[in-house]
Amino acid sequence: MDLMFLVVDVTKGMQTQTAECLVIGEICCGKMIVVLNKIDLLPEDKRHQMILKMRTRIEKTLQTTKFAGAPLVAVAARINSLESAETQCLGMEDLLRTLSAATIIPHRDPTGSLLFSVDHCFTIRGQGTVMTGTVLAGTAKVNDPIEIVATKDTRKIKSMQMFRLPVQQAVQGDRVGICVPNFDAKLLERGFAAAPGTLHTIYGAVVCVSKIPYFKHPIRSRAKFHVTLGHETVMAKLQLFQSDKSIRPLELDYSEEYRHLEEVPESSDSCTAFALIELETPVVGQKGQLMIASKLDSDIHQNACRLAFHGRLIEAYLDRDYHSTQLFKLKIFKTKERSGVVERMQDRESVIVRNMVKKETDIGKFERLKVQLSTGEQGFIESAFGKSGKIKVRIPGGLKESTVVALTKPAKAKTANGDIDEDAGPRDATADASVILVKLEFKRFIHDSRKQMIQS
Repeated sequence: MDLMFLVVDVTKGMQTQTAECLVIGEICCGKMIVVLNKIDLLPEDKRHQMILKMRTRIEKTLQTTKFAGAPLVAVAARINSLESAETQCLGMEDLLRTLSAATIIPHRDPTGSLLFSVDHCFTIRGQGTVMTGTVLAGTAKVNDPIEIVATKDTRKIKSMQMFRLPVQQAVQGDRVGICVPNFDAKLLERGFAAAPGTLHTIYGAVVCVSKIPYFKHPIRSRAKFHVTLGHETVMAKLQLFQSDKSIRPLELDYSEEYRHLEEVPESSDSCTAFALIELETPVVGQKGQLMIASKLDSDIHQNACRLAFHGRLIEAYLDRDYHSTQLFKLKIFKTKERSGVVERMQDRESVIVRNMVKKETDIGKFERLKVQLSTGEQGFIESAFGKSGKIKVRIPGGLKESTVVALTKPAKAKTANGDIDEDAGPRDATADASVILVKLEFKRFIHDSRKQMIQS
């Protein structure tokens, strides 16, 4: 969008939906004019002061947005007078002058594939079906093929009109009616038409998340949001992840490993995380397209923004079975940790550990994985020990002398009458506070069907 009107009811001020329109404007538009409407409903003797008060409030709201200093015009678009059958208005001349002053001739790019946003479709007998809308990208020419994306039908452009005048071509930004033959207008109300092959059916996507600061709830993995892409709004589930690089790329790098996120971090960065969008219903779109996520099931009467985040598609999955055919390439990992307790020392280079795995666990999957003792020694899991879930850990560098002492010192057991039994032999090192822990850390890739445990 080049320019937008933000229409505010002067008797109510900024409401939830008004604020959400302002947020969408910040995402999609560069310039804005604020229109204070319904000023005829204000008492005439207090009208000037009430308009001034509302103007001050709105200007203060806009100070923290990209529209700070935007022009504001007070109008009454329609006045129904009991004394006259004619419809009257107030302030419209000021609005037209403000609009004229804000209007510029924007740069248009006629190159690239045609993308046409259709907002109305109807049949003219003897001519064909007319689709009216706006050229979003590229150029449309008479006799060019055009695909009606919703039905996958391709037709040849028979004729075009702009403001009731026939034209041979229309470029980005033009408002135009496109006539095609042999197409049932009932099959399309709103949607897209495009050069054949430009738009695709998308079953999943990846976006770079830009959190909307007015959304006060956490954005979490596995949460469901309404996502809007073009004219369609569907439900989707999120899987959040993050690059460890300081500079976030605009393309997805399948050779890079990404860290799973439970929640989008609070950050002032324009892009704080990536999100895998798992759509419940496929939509039509293309890479680079804007997507807005929201919680539309929230109570509209609450004074809270429902728009959560936005981003452009940096990857689109066109295969219905993309979970099995494509996601294995996306290396999103979770860091896992297990811990056990040293039960006893077998020799100076090995210890027996319990409570790290269950007795039914296949220890073969853990063999050669590195572990670390709480006393500092590093080692690896060598094998299972018995059938009760214990494991044998090898310490190639040997145990420290202090660790050996801790694992072999005699127990201070008590006799039946409460005295210390000095003859008691070596005991389990976990019987007192000097327990020695063994920690195993690894990462597992979420979309790895083999569920391998990886260590760096």
